[in-house]
Amino acid sequence: MCRPLPRLRQSPTARAFVQNPYPFYEKARAAGPLVFWEDYGLPCAVSFAAISQIMKDRRCGREPPEEARTPCPAHLRPFQRIEDHSMLELEPPRHTRLRGLVLRAFTSRRIAALGPGIGALAHGLIGALPPGRFDLLPGFAQKLPVIVIARLLGVPEAMAPDLLRWSNAMVAMYQAGRDHATEMAAASASAEFTAFLLGYVEERRARPADDLITHLIAAEEDGARLSPDELVATCILLLNAGHEATVHTLGNGVKALLENRIGPEALAPESIAATVEEVLRHDPPLHMFTRWVYEDIEVMGHRFARGDRIGCLLAAGNRDPGPWDRPARFDPRRPVRTHLAFGAGVHFCVGAPLARLELQVALPILFERLPGLRLAGQPRYGDTYHFRGLDALWLERD
Repeated sequence: MCRPLPRLRQSPTARAFVQNPYPFYEKARAAGPLVFWEDYGLPCAVSFAAISQIMKDRRCGREPPEEARTPCPAHLRPFQRIEDHSMLELEPPRHTRLRGLVLRAFTSRRIAALGPGIGALAHGLIGALPPGRFDLLPGFAQKLPVIVIARLLGVPEAMAPDLLRWSNAMVAMYQAGRDHATEMAAASASAEFTAFLLGYVEERRARPADDLITHLIAAEEDGARLSPDELVATCILLLNAGHEATVHTLGNGVKALLENRIGPEALAPESIAATVEEVLRHDPPLHMFTRWVYEDIEVMGHRFARGDRIGCLLAAGNRDPGPWDRPARFDPRRPVRTHLAFGAGVHFCVGAPLARLELQVALPILFERLPGLRLAGQPRYGDTYHFRGLDALWLERD
């Protein structure tokens, strides 16, 4: 018989936790590889090994089993329509088909070709930053990834403010403390985003171009193509997931580099890839991801039954002292090894190569163009858990 999991309480919206959740993760790991987080009413994996096992085990997945599904409220149907066709929320065989079709369009060659454009965009955004004291987020960290995604999809860059507004409203659905107003805003954004993309897809059917939407339309596997709903959900997923993660990681990374007085050698061509991996490991943009259990399984001596739901605390796993020496320390020189910032298993982030490229290109340019860059005040994190990102990052330059 399994021993009960250690039970811990911690509000995910408490001010101290929002600013620094890592002491809670350390306390949780000290209690064992699995704990019961009472505020969520959820068993959670907190060690690297436990999280990796759950995320790679095909007896666990994102799609709830039939008996655990609940009817969608009427006011959330525009949002749920997207979720129902998003590969992030689906399991094989449908997930396999969708991901395969997306990867036929979202190729490594297409991503690599974005590098020079990302560099030029970074230079332009930096050149437009105000002199003296400025907040890096609205002028640089938020603009760069949304413009890159717009260009990749083939959507007019002038749509970037709308894309950003829709994305922020929809992503809020995954944050702790969501309420009815959050749900209404997400549903409205979902309806507007869907209407825009359906119209744009039809335009691209009539006038194909060398962009991702056109290639997604053309992608075919065993005679099957993406349906209009699948196309819309895929485009929204690429924008929301890719944009949100890169914004947070740019801010978190600049903060870590400045707080730890990391020298320019960490941003050199031969070092930047390892530095980006340490940024992602040390303070990742997504801290919790959940899985449903489809068959009875045992994880680290604890049994889970079909219909159970498990939280995977990715950021806790990323600071597990088993895989990493002095894991709380930010050290770009440490040997690179697999971390959990992009998840694991079949749902490993499809946009990870693009996120890495954006960071590897943008961070060296930022510090090269703004020598003497320094923090201007205490950075503050937003109340956005399960995500981890700054509300503002005020900087000064020489």
